Amino acid sequence: MKFIRVVIQPHKLIDVKESLKQAGITKMTVINALGCGQQQGYSKDYRGTTTDVNLLKKTIIEIAVNDEFVDSTIKAISDGAHSGNIGDGKIFVTELSRVVRIRTGEDGPEAIG
Repeated sequence: MKFIRVVIQPHKLIDVKESLKQAGITKMTVINALGCGQQQGYSKDYRGTTTDVNLLKKTIIEIAVNDEFVDSTIKAISDGAHSGNIGDGKIFVTELSRVVRIRTGEDGPEAIG
């Protein structure tokens, strides 16, 4: 079992969701966030004052998958989020030691579905 956390541009969420749906992945958590990476933000003039904006809007997607779905999930995310520009995002994959479905008490791969 793996836990996949993805940081993408907010406007790419619809594309990523559609790509995941086509790959058969429909269970996910989506979080709005602020962050900075290689983009390093931008400067903005407001009422005669220049302000540096270095925390940009990002979207985080979290998905727990069984091992056989890891590669197809990563490919779907990459296909949906890719624009070729700085700020396309990152995919983090970590080992998931245990999952328990609260409603049924299922444990392990069965809990992910």
